[in-house]
Amino acid sequence: MFRVRVAPASAVVCLAASLGFAGLASAQEPDQLSSISDLQTAGKKSTTVPPHGHLNGQAHARFGIPDIDSLVNFNGHFFADGFDSDGNPRREWYFNTIGNPPQLGGTTIVNAPIVPVIMDLRNADGTPRFVNGKPLVSDPTPFVDPVLKSPVFQDATYTSSSTPTQFTDAVQRAEYIDRARSDWHTRLAPSVKTTQRMILKRGTYQFSLNADGTCCRFILVDFNTFVNALFPPTATDTTTPIGAAENAGDITTKDLSSFLFPNTFLADFSTGDCCVLGFHSYDFEPGDAGRKRPEKRYVVDYSSWISPGLFGGGFADVTALSHEIAEAYNDPFVVSDGNHDLTPWWLAPFGLCDHVLETGDVLEGLPNATFPMTMNGFTYHPQNEALLQWFEFESPSSAIGGAYSYPDTTVLPHLSAPQLPGCK
Repeated sequence: MFRVRVAPASAVVCLAASLGFAGLASAQEPDQLSSISDLQTAGKKSTTVPPHGHLNGQAHARFGIPDIDSLVNFNGHFFADGFDSDGNPRREWYFNTIGNPPQLGGTTIVNAPIVPVIMDLRNADGTPRFVNGKPLVSDPTPFVDPVLKSPVFQDATYTSSSTPTQFTDAVQRAEYIDRARSDWHTRLAPSVKTTQRMILKRGTYQFSLNADGTCCRFILVDFNTFVNALFPPTATDTTTPIGAAENAGDITTKDLSSFLFPNTFLADFSTGDCCVLGFHSYDFEPGDAGRKRPEKRYVVDYSSWISPGLFGGGFADVTALSHEIAEAYNDPFVVSDGNHDLTPWWLAPFGLCDHVLETGDVLEGLPNATFPMTMNGFTYHPQNEALLQWFEFESPSSAIGGAYSYPDTTVLPHLSAPQLPGCK
């Protein structure tokens, strides 16, 4: 009777940077930010809330998670000593991945809609807002073409593939190199969809103007406000970007859909913690077992384009997008059943403690987290990713060259030490 569509907060996994923005200087408007010094020196962190759910023992199901309508996925398992979410000892772990099993070979094509989202910053009463006579509206259109030409969607040469391929496929091949057939690939087929609009009222955002006074060099949005404005509250909603895209048929349950924002970062306005640069999750409609109607899952990510100079650590252009797509490949359903992609507790080199198979989070806080690549006349900064073997506590690693990270195999040279729950 109650039709849930909004992805639960517990099913949101994100790329984040730590920033206390309360001290940023204001200019002209109380919510206008004039300094980016805190962004440039921000330390990186990851924010996750573990989901809850019942276990099911699907370890080798050919088509992955049963009884759902979603994109193609497969399951696997491994053995390692660790503890579950309740602190109980556990040795067998299950994972779930986008695509088809590497042993089968062949190329799986996953549709990858890109939905640009305009940020429309309004007055508190909902009327259009102007600053210095110019509308407070930020358009992502200039960033769409660079995204399409980036390593996320265009082919480049990697050591894990005998033929040029896309960035995330190269990462996947690196971790399954010992079992994948030579022709095994999981590729994205991008397509740009109708631009959507997110309308926010004053008090839920802060902003910094471009040098010419136009909107916006960057925007900070309250995290909870953003999530509620992105995901639809009902199946027929068309006022939110995801709801509008679903109802227009621009995204389907068979796609990996990216919502591209213009330098739009998320913060907790109550604490000053900032900044989330992207997250992946899924929107869902519960199924009806009596009518043999499976649950619908729309796998999506919010990713911000990051203009050069805003953040330190090499975070720029498609860092967030590459991070979220790589993580969605390896954890498409964000441990929503409390089982698949839950791992033994691990401690990242920069101090992050977690127990989920989030490949980008392990490295995002390192000074060499990104992997600069020049193509199509532009230097991109996709993020290095931790490989499955690191989460499996496998020694030696069966990944390419005995590595635990890729494409830079030197970023993560060692396993985490075994951890107690909460890394205590």
